[in-house]
Amino acid sequence: MSGDVLRRVVIVGNGIAGLTAADTLREAGFDGELTLVGDEPYPAYSRPALSKALLLDGDDMSSHMLRPAGHGGRELLGVRATGLDLDRRRVLLGDGTDLPYDRVVLATGSRARRLSDSPAEYTVRGLDDALSLRRRLTSRPSVVVVGGGPLGMEIASGCLAAGCRVILVSQGTPLLAQLGPHLARVLLAAAQERGLTVVETTAARLSPDASRVVLDEGGTLGAEVVVTAVGEVPNTEWLAETGLTAGGAVPVDSRGLARPEVAAVGDLAAFPTPSGRRRVPLWSSAVEQAKVAARALVLGDEAPPLRFEPYFWTEQFGVTLKAVGQLPADGDPVFVEGGPGGGPALLRWSHPAGSGATVALNRRIPVPRLRRMNRAAA
Repeated sequence: MSGDVLRRVVIVGNGIAGLTAADTLREAGFDGELTLVGDEPYPAYSRPALSKALLLDGDDMSSHMLRPAGHGGRELLGVRATGLDLDRRRVLLGDGTDLPYDRVVLATGSRARRLSDSPAEYTVRGLDDALSLRRRLTSRPSVVVVGGGPLGMEIASGCLAAGCRVILVSQGTPLLAQLGPHLARVLLAAAQERGLTVVETTAARLSPDASRVVLDEGGTLGAEVVVTAVGEVPNTEWLAETGLTAGGAVPVDSRGLARPEVAAVGDLAAFPTPSGRRRVPLWSSAVEQAKVAARALVLGDEAPPLRFEPYFWTEQFGVTLKAVGQLPADGDPVFVEGGPGGGPALLRWSHPAGSGATVALNRRIPVPRLRRMNRAAA
């Protein structure tokens, strides 16, 4: 890019990856024209909060809000990007206009994978999804959640906390594939203690009207509300004619660049990791990717590459879990602090190859038990 003047940057995607890229561009010295395009009508917000605090029925509606943007760029909200012209360096928009750029950041994220075409199937991916489900939960409906990963378990936890009767349908043991047997047992025990019913199945589908969950082994589960959390799909269709995509993602180098003038970050980007090039659709990963890529667009080869360090956290059923390192964690942990009996604990898994995981667990006393204690004390 020698001699290539950097005057205009367009960021397509106004989530945490796009916002972080914008802030980092300014920190790296870019003082030119900056434009962010987002298909949602809202400023950037915290997606992790959508399946946690925001689902609860309370007066606080600010758990998803982020600090106001400080990058000073122009934000085009409620506008969808429909194409990318690499030769002319222009982002094509749904209203028929386009945006010229010298550098572009692709940060369009992903959407929920759905099991039906019915509007009765709830998902929790965007702010409108979470607000719609929150409103529905105020009447305390019966709920079936399909999906035993972290998102499905968090949604089930929020529905239980809202006073609903909840069944979770999981392909095998919930959280086993993501966390490993020890941590999965801890969280499953907390969930069942708070009243969650778990149904394990090899596969499940929805009835056409999304009112029933059909199990592969036979039988159906009905509920007033059916929520699915069965994965996500990268939003790369608008890049179909560019040649930038492979396997549904945008492959990038260790600095987040698909081409010298094109960066891709967040859920749609496949970065090099110790396990090979792959997507890492986590909040913390999107932030770190965006920082690295934005600096690379300004500084080129002088920018440091991504130092991949997995970080994961979840809050569900009175348990807060924060993990640094490789998950799932196999075998039994070493308790660095605390113990298996409950309360705060710091656990460590080590492996001969040098990889491992450190996990902080904080388990709170269930609300029903506190209520019984209060009545007894009274």
